[in-house]
Amino acid sequence: MITVYGAFPTRSFRVIWALEELGKDYQLRPVDLRNRMADAEFLALNPSGFLPAMRDGDVTMVDSIAMLEYLIARYDGGGLLAPAASDPSFPDYQQFLHLGESGLAAFLNVIVGSRFMAPEAEKDNFGARIAARIFDSRLALVARQLGHAPMMAGDRFSAADISVVYALGMAERLGLGDKLGPEIADYRARMAARPAFKRASGKWAPAAPPAS
Repeated sequence: MITVYGAFPTRSFRVIWALEELGKDYQLRPVDLRNRMADAEFLALNPSGFLPAMRDGDVTMVDSIAMLEYLIARYDGGGLLAPAASDPSFPDYQQFLHLGESGLAAFLNVIVGSRFMAPEAEKDNFGARIAARIFDSRLALVARQLGHAPMMAGDRFSAADISVVYALGMAERLGLGDKLGPEIADYRARMAARPAFKRASGKWAPAAPPAS
């Protein structure tokens, strides 16, 4: 049985959403964000203390994009979440799977840190402003993709959408929703209408401010 250690609104949501899309049985083991460094069971999996963490038998993992790739390679025999490497859509899939974290959510982490952890006088700092600017520039790649395809891998849903949509939701929770524009907002709404997204969302009680 797969166990996902997580909390909303962390990257745990990506993993839960993917498991719901795959119809794979799993357990969600909640982690208290504020007290996670005192959670011995969780820290045994990830002593660094960030979420998510996942256990699948003897396998443990602590990176959400790596988990998506692992779940696809091990459990997605029907190609539900990823095109084949020979498929023309594979390069777009691969690019946006990783861009959702490295080009979008990772820069939002800087804003989260500044807004929720910095002293009052340092909340609107140079690093946070630059991070927002970089996020905007990478968002243009998502908009360009949506200009000629309905999803990140073209006409088919994939884990690339899971990766990117999580980052868009993170931006919205940070008050950056006005930066998304109507095309991206429509895309996010279409993805949120998916039954697996709704099931994953239903796993979480309303929670605290955005966190990484």
